[in-house]
Amino acid sequence: MTTSNQATERAHLNERPGFHIWWRLLRPHTLTASFIPVFIGTMLAVLDDSFKLLLFLAMLLAAMLIQAGTNMFNEYYDFVRGLDNENSVGIGGTIVRDGIKPKTVKRLAIIFFILSMLLGVYICLLSSWWICAIGLFCMLIGYLYTGGPKPIAYSPFGEIVSGIIMGTIMIGISYFIQTGTITLEVVIISIPIAIFIGAILLSNNIRDLDGDKENGRKTIAILVGRKHAISLLGISMTSSYMLTILFILLGLLPIWSLLALISGIKAVKAIKLFRQNSTNVAMIPAMVTTAKTNTFYGLLIGLSLLLQVLWPITL
Repeated sequence: MTTSNQATERAHLNERPGFHIWWRLLRPHTLTASFIPVFIGTMLAVLDDSFKLLLFLAMLLAAMLIQAGTNMFNEYYDFVRGLDNENSVGIGGTIVRDGIKPKTVKRLAIIFFILSMLLGVYICLLSSWWICAIGLFCMLIGYLYTGGPKPIAYSPFGEIVSGIIMGTIMIGISYFIQTGTITLEVVIISIPIAIFIGAILLSNNIRDLDGDKENGRKTIAILVGRKHAISLLGISMTSSYMLTILFILLGLLPIWSLLALISGIKAVKAIKLFRQNSTNVAMIPAMVTTAKTNTFYGLLIGLSLLLQVLWPITL
């Protein structure tokens, strides 16, 4: 790629020097996938008359540190395995385009994991040491996502694993540390969020399908093809909305949760953008819109739980 083309590409990707390099390394557009589950789990606890602010803040920061660290491990191992180069899109680009040493990125990932462990100790002291085991398991999965001999990201199970870890488990932990217990209802309510988080990864894999295929990955998007993967994305998000309506009718969610259906506007837009574009760069807005769908849905679900506390409505 020529220098002029690289400049054009950077402009399109909104890449800037300085602090922005390190900010991109965090892949900030993905961090809502850690914020939303903690927020919802905590609001479910508020609905059950239990809320500890410091535990909420500690859990929120720990979850975001784990995800940011996982993103850094992804950046490092994709570079080591030769998947990323200066023309790759959708990555932080700190190694291949900004010249940050790979070992620096790896060390930062380890530091982020250590910081999350320290926060985990504080959380355990105020709740249960079982959280320590679950937290370590989540960090191990975060590392194995692109690290280890058989990375999860190279298999068809990435969406399922990320949905369970960042959706169901994170919501469950966030609820447990506030209430000291876990219920089947909380696990069931977590399912739509788990699906949306898996959808974020699926959208990423749809965008990267061609490059991933050349490098030997076996993601679900590669196995079913781009057209069917886009349809799967639409079905996944639609199922989350259908489950939301079902949960409201069953009384698992308050009627206020109908507000979350507003985020369907973003879901429709994401699918439309994927179907209208075929290049990596052109599909970035579709992927970002998918992430925003999860953000808006999660925020509205959390808000609906809070509204139910303030102004209870029953069917």
